Amino acid sequence: MRTEISYSPAFAMATIHLDPGEGVQAEAGAMMAMTPGIGIETSTRGGIMKGLKRSVLGGESFFLNTFTASQAQDHVIVAPALPGDVITWPLTGNTVYLQSGSYLAAPSSIEVDSKWGGSKTFFSREGLFMLKCSGVGDLIVSSYGAVQAIDLGAGQTYVVDTGHMVGWDEHVQYEVQKVGNWKSTMLGGEGLVVKLTGPGRCYVQTRSPDNFIEWLTPKLPTQRS
Repeated sequence: MRTEISYSPAFAMATIHLDPGEGVQAEAGAMMAMTPGIGIETSTRGGIMKGLKRSVLGGESFFLNTFTASQAQDHVIVAPALPGDVITWPLTGNTVYLQSGSYLAAPSSIEVDSKWGGSKTFFSREGLFMLKCSGVGDLIVSSYGAVQAIDLGAGQTYVVDTGHMVGWDEHVQYEVQKVGNWKSTMLGGEGLVVKLTGPGRCYVQTRSPDNFIEWLTPKLPTQRS
């Protein structure tokens, strides 16, 4: 499997080149185009309960599509729903966590499941659950807006708005807290933030879906009585 990313960072897409018999799993609706030799199989990947857990708790699709190549030079192109960037996050047997909506595709060697985040994530955009991705291979991740990698040293901390989080590796500690005092938190427009403590890598995005929804909602037409 070889992934080629085009049109970053505003309207990125990922072209996934597959060898014969090789497959990749992607979110339902993520496929943009593919060669005629690609076969598609739709499943819950792990059964109904796991599909429900991933969709209801993790915020992802109930079904996943598996795209399998049948001949040389087969490829499938995937793209996220929101305009933004796409990156590959190489896993070598380790675990990373993604916020809802950032998972795009992965080989079958990567296990994707929802993960209890504890009460510390209750007020964050991720809620009480997040996506846990473990295994070996290139995890394909999307963002709303451009994506930036931040590498933290041991004990180093960084503060990110909850709506701008994309993902972090298993060694990064994740804690939701106020941006300042309660007046700043409630009236300053920043809300709650995430305090990240290294060592490890995390990814952030330059745009927040929640902020976009807040901007868009007042502009939507309403039905007159």
